[in-house]
Amino acid sequence: MRRWLPVRRRRSDPADDGLPLRPIARADRFGFGDLFTEATTDIGSRPARLVMTLAGTVLGTAALVATIGFSQTAAAQIARQFDAAAATQLVVSPAEAQTRDGGAVAAGTLPWDAVDRVTTLAGVESAALVTEVNTAGMTITSVPVNDPSAAAAAPPPLVAASAGLIDTVGGSIVTGRGFDVGHDARGDRVALVGSRAAEQLGVMRVDTQPSIFIDGLAYAVIGVFADVQQRGELLNAVVVPTGAARADFAVAAPEELQARIVVGAGPQLQRQAPIALVPDAPESLDVSAPAGRSELGQSVQSDITVVFVILGVIVLLAGGLGIANVTTLSVMERVGEIGLRRALGSTRRQIAAQFVLESIVIGLLGGLLGAAVGVFAILVVSAVQGWAPVADPLVAIGGVILGAVVGLLAGGIPARRASRIEPITALRASAT
Repeated sequence: MRRWLPVRRRRSDPADDGLPLRPIARADRFGFGDLFTEATTDIGSRPARLVMTLAGTVLGTAALVATIGFSQTAAAQIARQFDAAAATQLVVSPAEAQTRDGGAVAAGTLPWDAVDRVTTLAGVESAALVTEVNTAGMTITSVPVNDPSAAAAAPPPLVAASAGLIDTVGGSIVTGRGFDVGHDARGDRVALVGSRAAEQLGVMRVDTQPSIFIDGLAYAVIGVFADVQQRGELLNAVVVPTGAARADFAVAAPEELQARIVVGAGPQLQRQAPIALVPDAPESLDVSAPAGRSELGQSVQSDITVVFVILGVIVLLAGGLGIANVTTLSVMERVGEIGLRRALGSTRRQIAAQFVLESIVIGLLGGLLGAAVGVFAILVVSAVQGWAPVADPLVAIGGVILGAVVGLLAGGIPARRASRIEPITALRASAT
């Protein structure tokens, strides 16, 4: 870097009278390269102190990057689990109307072919009709003859459903198989038993073709199911086809339609399903549908991130205080050097810039190491937990920049103190 200074030739030279100023060049005595060299030379002179100084910034930046990454990863996991369950379930039931005496009655009914109608809509993967059968006065046992001397036991709930219920609620068949459309259409007396109901009835295997007796009628148990993601009460129930329930227990109409939908299709299907099921009176049906996936992800992530970011900022502030303390100590130890440089012509601004740049470099190193540690922590924890890690590159870059900003702020006060040291005072102090 060169600076041009305006000068005039001597007045003794008559040829120069009236001539304009002409520039001459001279080299600066202290450029940015010299400033950077001076600022970084002392950083590595005390390795132990440098490590202790970097520790606060590294921990603060790592905590900030890691906690934001953990919050994003946790939000993604929660949203994924929600999507696998509640966000993929749609329930349609008849709306209730108030009677004059304050009671409630169904304002509409679901058609028996509701499954065929709703599965034609885009976004519906599977559906099933579900109706709870009134078992008042009924017995459900695994033996044909009841012992009158035995204590009466409450029968498990009885549910009438169409084929595909287990798949719709996210269950799995433990043993045997589920009933199909043919069983439903023919009204076959077959049954599926939930795992807890199977324990109650003593039916744990179906290869011996066991039967249960519902109000004296024999139903062949063809399967036992478990692990339902929705409607957990079905694990305590006995499920029979709607055709058999209509013939044997006078089921008049379905109670509700359960459907499994793709993520994000809830708002659309909430409008379309009533029209597809009851075109002439769609208002007679109530539809419970989940909100979109994006709304859930943003809500969960924002709630988790706020708490973790606050903790990370607190740790990062502690790292900034560490840089400030070490820089202040460095100023006190280098009073003689500062005085000598002032005596040789260094300005206050150059002295201040040296210590500010030194703090920025320390903060930048701490931010870089901290961001690397934070990203590594996200990857390790996600691998151990079996999660899909979510690490935004902008967060890591922001951590590095934030470390430099913390160093800049932390070095401000010590740099100002160093710039105010007078040369004579500093040299006298160093001489004593």
